[in-house]
Amino acid sequence: MASGAKGPAFESRQARPREQTNSHRVNELMSLPLILVSLVCAFPQQVPEEIRTAIADPHVQAAMRYVDTRSEEAAEFLRTIGAIVSPSGREHDRAAAVAERMRLIGLQDVLVDESPNAIGRIPGRSGRAIVFISTLDDLASVAEHQATIGPPIVTADRVVGPGTNTSLTTAALLTAAEALIEAGVRPEHDLVFAAVAQEETGLVGMKQIFDRYRDRAEAFVDVLGDGHSISYGAIGIHWWRVVAHGPPGHTLGGGLPNVNQAIGRAVDRILSLPDARRNDSTRTRINVGMLNSGVVFNHKPDSGWFSLDIRSLDAEAIENIEADVREILGAVGRETEIRFELAPFQLTPGGQIPGALESLLVTTAVATARYLGYEPRLSNSGSSNMNVAIGAGEPAIGLGGGRGGARGTAEEWADRRSLMSTARYVTLLAAALGG
Repeated sequence: MASGAKGPAFESRQARPREQTNSHRVNELMSLPLILVSLVCAFPQQVPEEIRTAIADPHVQAAMRYVDTRSEEAAEFLRTIGAIVSPSGREHDRAAAVAERMRLIGLQDVLVDESPNAIGRIPGRSGRAIVFISTLDDLASVAEHQATIGPPIVTADRVVGPGTNTSLTTAALLTAAEALIEAGVRPEHDLVFAAVAQEETGLVGMKQIFDRYRDRAEAFVDVLGDGHSISYGAIGIHWWRVVAHGPPGHTLGGGLPNVNQAIGRAVDRILSLPDARRNDSTRTRINVGMLNSGVVFNHKPDSGWFSLDIRSLDAEAIENIEADVREILGAVGRETEIRFELAPFQLTPGGQIPGALESLLVTTAVATARYLGYEPRLSNSGSSNMNVAIGAGEPAIGLGGGRGGARGTAEEWADRRSLMSTARYVTLLAAALGG
């Protein structure tokens, strides 16, 4: 489908009919919980019909109550999967544990694919799907800490230990799924719950999920928190490793050609590009964060490299910068007799979808946060698994919020209140978007 013209989960709010009469509105409000009456009165044009319908449904109300009884079970499941070593590319054991939990709570068609992603669904009737995403892998440093710290522990307000912070959203996702199943919610669209692998190393798992569901997905929802922030656009981020190759030799053998001369000259020219000094609404940036070559004082290396981070909300700007970089590397290579290789490290797509901010997907996500008592921050420059869908012109949002602290360190922890607020948010949003 064309960008901005997706199904009902992403249509413009302006395209939807308003209530016909004041008496109709009064009758509708009388059937809703008091807190939602206040919400509709305060934000009459910002409460989609889907959120009103969901809250009025006794099955959804039962699901929300069920979530509130599952704090201990959710924390224990988080402790269990947090203890499993799961650096990017080695998520198989954690994926298996998540899939086992999916089967236990009653999700259907559970599978672990080759990424490995763990996937399950609550079946709908339409043949369409709302896809909820959580991250399965940890930072590389987490495995080292898990080997020395031991398994996480559960306290009154935290789950403490390496591997718990990122996994909070997977535990919240399955708590929400369990609540919807137990309450007998029967959605119009499939509700797909996917814990995806290799987020830290190229969004590999998300790319497979996207390929699997792109033809029937109403929307993708990347859950990184409880909706205190909502991203509806994505910033493109291209990471390159720029490798220089030249002849090695001892200092006494002569200083040139020398890969370090070429690296220094190339870095200077790249960071002198006008785009490196831009500070406008496109958030265009160029950065060189790492340089590496040589091991001893008296020897010139035969290779070296530097990192290149290019990012922008404007995809054309990224393309233009990369073209400029290639010209610079070619020129410096000719001047210094050093050969350069521009190798992709991680290319994260970005994009903006026309009408996204006013879409039913975003307005429903905002209304969900307001119903739960907070005003979300909105951003058009998200960077997460959702970038894969948005970069392809398909509707997606990223949900942010607090999860805990000290991520990737020996002191890592997850906040139990954030765990449950994320579960409540996903429960209500899934019911609303799922129809």
